[in-house]
Amino acid sequence: MLSLETIVTFFTASLLLGLAPGPDNIFVLTQSALRGRGPGLMVMLGLCTGLVVHTTAVAFGVAIIFQTSAIAFTALKFIGAGYLLYLAWHAFRAPAEKIQSESTTGINYRRLYCRGIIMNITNPKVSIFFLAFLPQFTDPQRGPMSIQILLLGGLFIVATILVFGTIALLGGTLGQVLNRSDRAQKILNRVAGTVFLGIALKLATTER
Repeated sequence: MLSLETIVTFFTASLLLGLAPGPDNIFVLTQSALRGRGPGLMVMLGLCTGLVVHTTAVAFGVAIIFQTSAIAFTALKFIGAGYLLYLAWHAFRAPAEKIQSESTTGINYRRLYCRGIIMNITNPKVSIFFLAFLPQFTDPQRGPMSIQILLLGGLFIVATILVFGTIALLGGTLGQVLNRSDRAQKILNRVAGTVFLGIALKLATTER
């Protein structure tokens, strides 16, 4: 379906986009630093699951709704902003706690996974970005457009896993260092709350 040249070009572009500072990779970094590598990787998997939803929406034309409907776009972005404000509130109120080991049963991996999904799918800008970005690498002469979009979305997700997975591992290492100080943990919680608050405000004020 896709030529080798298209695959290489698209994958390289996807890696560079993943490395560019943005809400998602900062989110993974802060969660890894706060909770450890395993939870950070689980958040990353949730974000990537959200990308599956956006890819499917673009492939089958659903994403066009958010591009053309101001009501749908506004409703979804405020749902996402509200959820991020909720996370910010809890981060600001969180006490200094030692980072739990990845084998600790107290870590709710399902909640972290769902957190990643919710943050990603409630950002309509992702669907609109995919709607503008993915079709540029398709060729009608190479088969059904929907299949090509799904393949490109899959490549983008692989690139995201590589980049965000690395960020999660680095963030977990950073967290282990900061874990030695209660003061550092309090500061990290405040940083995480500020990140959530900033992303919420950016999402709430974003335009189509």
